[in-house]
Amino acid sequence: MAQHTLAFEIGSEEIPAFDLHSAIGQLKSYVPKALDDARIKHGEIQIFGGPRRLIVLVHDLPDATDALKQEFRGPAVRIAFDKDGNPTKAAQGFARGKGLQASDLVRKEVKGTEYVFATINEPAHPIAELLPDILESLIRDIKWPRSCRWGTTSDYFVRPVRWIVALLDDQVIPVTFADVMSSNKTWGHRVLAPGAHMVPTANDLLDVVRAASVIPGEEEREQIIRDGVAQIEKQTGEKASLPAHTLREVVNLSEYPTVLMGTFDEIFLHVPHEIIVDAMLKHQRYFPMYDNKGNLTQHFIIVSNGDPKDNDTITAGNERVVRARLDDAKFFYEEDLKRPLESYVADLDKVVFQEKLGTVLDKTKRLEKLAPALAKQAHLSNQNAKDLARASKLCKADLVTSAVIEFTSVQGIMGSYYAKASGETNQVAQAIRQQYQPRFAGDDMPDSLVGRLLAFEDKLDSICALFAVDQEPTGSSDPFALRRSAIGIVNMLVDGLPVKLGDAIDTELESLNEQGIEFDDEKVRQHVIDFFVTRTKVMLKDEGYGIDTIDAVLAVHESEPAVIWARVKAVEQTREDMPEVIQDLATAYERAHNLRDEKLGDAVDSSLFGDAETNLNNAITQASSDVSAALANKDYTEALKDLAKLREPIDTFFADVMVMDEDIDLRENRLRLLNRFVNVFTDVADFSKLVRK
Repeated sequence: MAQHTLAFEIGSEEIPAFDLHSAIGQLKSYVPKALDDARIKHGEIQIFGGPRRLIVLVHDLPDATDALKQEFRGPAVRIAFDKDGNPTKAAQGFARGKGLQASDLVRKEVKGTEYVFATINEPAHPIAELLPDILESLIRDIKWPRSCRWGTTSDYFVRPVRWIVALLDDQVIPVTFADVMSSNKTWGHRVLAPGAHMVPTANDLLDVVRAASVIPGEEEREQIIRDGVAQIEKQTGEKASLPAHTLREVVNLSEYPTVLMGTFDEIFLHVPHEIIVDAMLKHQRYFPMYDNKGNLTQHFIIVSNGDPKDNDTITAGNERVVRARLDDAKFFYEEDLKRPLESYVADLDKVVFQEKLGTVLDKTKRLEKLAPALAKQAHLSNQNAKDLARASKLCKADLVTSAVIEFTSVQGIMGSYYAKASGETNQVAQAIRQQYQPRFAGDDMPDSLVGRLLAFEDKLDSICALFAVDQEPTGSSDPFALRRSAIGIVNMLVDGLPVKLGDAIDTELESLNEQGIEFDDEKVRQHVIDFFVTRTKVMLKDEGYGIDTIDAVLAVHESEPAVIWARVKAVEQTREDMPEVIQDLATAYERAHNLRDEKLGDAVDSSLFGDAETNLNNAITQASSDVSAALANKDYTEALKDLAKLREPIDTFFADVMVMDEDIDLRENRLRLLNRFVNVFTDVADFSKLVRK
């Protein structure tokens, strides 16, 4: 059977860079599924994408699908037909579901029972007849964050579609989308090879595209850029910074990338480097360069999509553009320095934080109220407490400075520069700079305790305040990134931040009340606590801890993330290092837990004890004391060992004592003893939830 090649290209106006990357990934799963669903055998599938095109190549396609014979067993004959031999509703429904009549069913015996069977024969289909619908569906199935409609049709795509190539070898497959009909013509680079280019066969598509000055693949374009950067680095002895996010964008902005080096005036190096880098990376997609000491240099990397013969003109044009941006940055910075940072605080009343929560100035006042409570919890020195209070007051002030209004990603960073220029302590400036950290899992935490407390109070205020006005995350929607804020708080607490989350939440809610915001205190408090517990659970699962271990710890209603984390870690480590301890704990707990009666309480009458009961009661008293001491020292592994010592006395108790004695006084006293036994465990974990390993 002949083997054929399919070439499919969707040509459009420029596709947004990150949308393009997503579409390529989607096609990598959509194409094989579409072919498999149509029973079209195939060889290698290649997916390419550039700013103006998506390309699919499929190799080793057959002439037609294979004929298919399928046999399905239905109900037993005694159910399928009535006593007169007429098909019942069961037989009719089964046949209808297979696209047949009841008369088409056949009878076969299977292991002594006769059943009806439906046989479906699917003939072979030429793939050329199937491909038009498949290819058109691929265009429609791609999901875009935003789509547009153009012309007079009702079809949507990320950008207007301008051409479609659909070839099975040299045969054009008829595909129509948004009034564009498929052909054997592709379009070249807008500048280097404009216009249509004939594609003789499917196997020629990539060669024709390359000849038209278009590099079809993401990986290839990225390597060209990296090679060009490496060559400039070798020439200059400097190192370029290529952030993954910006690099991905640049890769998908150019069809024929050429790497160039530009230079800006030395005077701009006196402006904070972060604002210069922001202007280059975020606004112009240039890559900054650094010397071997990590200092920003005057050089920057440009990735051109123009004609290489015009490189000098392209470089000069980009240098003029960056000079204008850096002039703005320098002007804004120098203007901002004419006022002390504190003078900007009052202007925060013009910036709305959230409609029901007031302005950023209101938020700042809440931070100032929370600061002394956190300082007291963390046992800060007088100077550190003053620094935290000062940082809390000034941390949002740079939001109304000209530099941050223009270059939003440097908020906090510019505030630290302005704080130093205003005579604030280094610790205050550093805390302001790092207030948004950690911004994501794995991000660095603020360096100082004052910085961590500022970051903690800022994130906690956003969470509590937004929960109070019913703006908590729902499903996949989290417009205020509260989940990310919670992850940052949990990471800091687990890393040893010396504050209690519950107490801080109470202080924050009190501050919201004083601001005049009306809400159900207890309801909001519980929702916030549950939110943090859920985040902690998700983070523990992501770290690889067993879900049964997590559930066992959470079952005792502990809500402090650091405590939850430490207990889960201790149980998991003990399961790994000393499985017999966990076995003893689970067995002892389960035996007592299954019989106890909580309604009776745990006040026992020792005068009714025999030896086994006395020994168990004494062991419980000792274990309770030891566990309390271990928990006070946050030594959860030791607490587990102390609990495991109860295995022997509880086994002896069950061996020597009939718990459900006919004497009601004895029976209830023994059940109270079991209640007392189980209560010793309640501050650690519910071991009945652990899966035996």
